[in-house]
Amino acid sequence: MFQRAIKLEARPRGVHLVTREILSHLPEIGRCETGLLHLFLQHTSAGLAVNENADPDVRRDTERFMDDLVPESYPKFSHVLEGRDDMPAHLKSMLFGCSLTLPVSGGAPALGIWQGIYLIEGRNHGGARRLMATLLCGEVRGTSS
Repeated sequence: MFQRAIKLEARPRGVHLVTREILSHLPEIGRCETGLLHLFLQHTSAGLAVNENADPDVRRDTERFMDDLVPESYPKFSHVLEGRDDMPAHLKSMLFGCSLTLPVSGGAPALGIWQGIYLIEGRNHGGARRLMATLLCGEVRGTSS
């Protein structure tokens, strides 16, 4: 088992596919025949999800839906000191969640053919995001039990 802090590049508000960026920081996963990868986003104004990785319309539609569901213009927000986008970002983070646990098989996350890992950035300018990755290997490739 090992753990690594990963810094994701800054992105604007939206739904971003980050599978490759995350895996580029985890070359050790290639040695893991079976196991679990836990990802924990250390922020309260962004979230993580697994969904469609092929058609960017899915990401754009998700962003539009979330902006309609939690608009910046909602008049009853009192938490506005950090900007109009902050409270909606907190709510989006709660709706999506800040962690994922993925099975690992054959040296890679066992995602479906059309699945990828999303970063849901709730702030207009959220900055770089910190992610804690914990890899737990049940069986290491090239070894026998």
